[in-house]
Amino acid sequence: MNVNLPDVLAEVIEQFARYEKALTGNDVAVLDELFWRSPHTLRYGLGENLYGFDEIAAFRLGRPAAGLDREVLRTSITTFGRDFATANIEFRRIGSERTGRQSQTWVRTPEGWRVVAAHVSQLAS
Repeated sequence: MNVNLPDVLAEVIEQFARYEKALTGNDVAVLDELFWRSPHTLRYGLGENLYGFDEIAAFRLGRPAAGLDREVLRTSITTFGRDFATANIEFRRIGSERTGRQSQTWVRTPEGWRVVAAHVSQLAS
């Protein structure tokens, strides 16, 4: 298996950076673009379990648009072959001491790289 082929890794890093910018800037259109439009997509959040693209998109429209800035403490992106990748970060919301974690599974689709599964959690204080 080819792990972290330079061109594939660069593609995923670029899309992950777009995601992070869209997340902290509450750019819902880009966030929706980067999630796979499928009933099989899932996102487990801090207080919600979302199944399917429609639930994820509805959540994004209803969440607060303020207080989204965060400091990324550590990033780990790994690609496997040409069409599959994982992206994991540790983060801290600005003004908080709690550390959060985010993991994403990315797949190359005909439309481009898309998140097919995501998880966000925080460590206990």
